Amino acid sequence: MTRHGARTTALLASYGATRAAATGLRRRLPGGAARWERTNYAGRTVELCAGPAATVGAALGVVAGTLPPRTRGAAALAVLAAGACGAYDDTAGAGDPRRGFRAHLGALSRGELTSGAVKLLGIGAAGLAAGVLLKERPADRILAGVVVAGAAHAVNLVDVRPGRAAVAVLALAAPGLLRRGPAGALAAAPLGAAAAVVIDDLAEQTMLGDAGAHALGAALGVAVVAGNGRAGLVVHAAAVVAAAAYGDKVSRAAAC
Repeated sequence: MTRHGARTTALLASYGATRAAATGLRRRLPGGAARWERTNYAGRTVELCAGPAATVGAALGVVAGTLPPRTRGAAALAVLAAGACGAYDDTAGAGDPRRGFRAHLGALSRGELTSGAVKLLGIGAAGLAAGVLLKERPADRILAGVVVAGAAHAVNLVDVRPGRAAVAVLALAAPGLLRRGPAGALAAAPLGAAAAVVIDDLAEQTMLGDAGAHALGAALGVAVVAGNGRAGLVVHAAAVVAAAAYGDKVSRAAAC
């Protein structure tokens, strides 16, 4: 398969799988409609089907092409783990007023395992595992883990208004299509999944939630890791750490 063919396959697979998964979830709504409904910032009721659907779509997108097995495994692991941890926080953490790393880590230090702490630890571990699969040197593996987990968190940070996270993923993933090697096909997967939900998200009919935002962010992170050496990893790791620190500061200020 050609380089362009791999990107097209990943893009179409992720788009189609996301649309199909969202449609299937809306028809069944496992656990009842109330489990899938949330009230957004404007007081409107929206459903959460886009999040799990985007997770499934992005995961299928990264395994649909002809990427090396370790690369496919790393990407699928990061996307599915981030989506699962986000979905857990979407359900178990609903109504929890605590926001930011410090609040959840502080609760953990007191012996309370919050859904936010589960998400933080789970996505961090998955990012590191992906880094081990993608890179050879210990320092590069650690940097890769920071980039994958940090990208997942960064996309979730912008998911505060309808469509913002999906539009951010589209904007960040599109330039990645120009990268050579696996990075281009990896960038196509979150691009297709975000494209499949962005219209409904902007229309306030659905929302990505933590599940979709973290999954798509992790997929972006894996694409970045696959396309960069150590210098690039250092730059991207610094960027996502700075974004996390700023987001934590804003979250704490909003909670006061």
